[in-house]
Amino acid sequence: MYQTDPPRSPKEVLPTMYDLKSEDPEEPGLPDEFHDLQPELLRITFHPPGYSPDSIFIASDLNLYYDPHHLNWYKRPDWFVVMGVSRLYEQRDLRLSYVTWQEGVNPFVVVELLSPGTEAEDLGQTLREIHQPPTKWEVYERILRIPYYVVFSRYTNELRVFQNNASRYQELTVSNSRVWMPELALGLGLWQGYYQGIAGCWLRWYDQNQNWIPTPTEQIEQERLRTEQQRQKVEELEAVLQRYREQYGDLSE
Repeated sequence: MYQTDPPRSPKEVLPTMYDLKSEDPEEPGLPDEFHDLQPELLRITFHPPGYSPDSIFIASDLNLYYDPHHLNWYKRPDWFVVMGVSRLYEQRDLRLSYVTWQEGVNPFVVVELLSPGTEAEDLGQTLREIHQPPTKWEVYERILRIPYYVVFSRYTNELRVFQNNASRYQELTVSNSRVWMPELALGLGLWQGYYQGIAGCWLRWYDQNQNWIPTPTEQIEQERLRTEQQRQKVEELEAVLQRYREQYGDLSE
């Protein structure tokens, strides 16, 4: 590639998301229903203080391009979040993929949901073959240096979290099925409950008070309960006043 002085912007000389494919029908491990529901729960409960929704990009099962020298190499995380970028591509369009050399910011957290066909690669137990792209672990750990890599198995309800330190992942201690991420002022943990009418053990975010961040549906229900409680208090107070009037007469007289 011809070099200029000063170098031209990657947006001028490298392909953008419009040029790179967003999906591959032949890719193994197509999502099952859990791979739809779990990323959705992560997305709707991810509300880090100090960040507006417009400065966060969240994606699931979206091609993540990472090497400007190998334009067709990509990984497809089950869920990832990028902090400090516009929610929209160039603040105007929904993304077809995430192209790191165009965006200039790498993901901050990646979550992989284990399945029998991908477990070995997700846990860094596969070796890179000659003339083949780097493994998922290598990309997250050494190329993109993603600060937090989360692996969750719904078959064993095991949560493992790795933090990047000098381009090497070190496994963090998961205490009470929770891990705090101070940079986000959020924690990630396992919650036992019903989501979309399905009982199970789910990954979701919690705040500094150890409270699970509510989903929009839960927020509506919480507001309904608060309104109902306030109504009951008003009715109780009115009943007390009525009994007082009956015993002592109208206070306004």
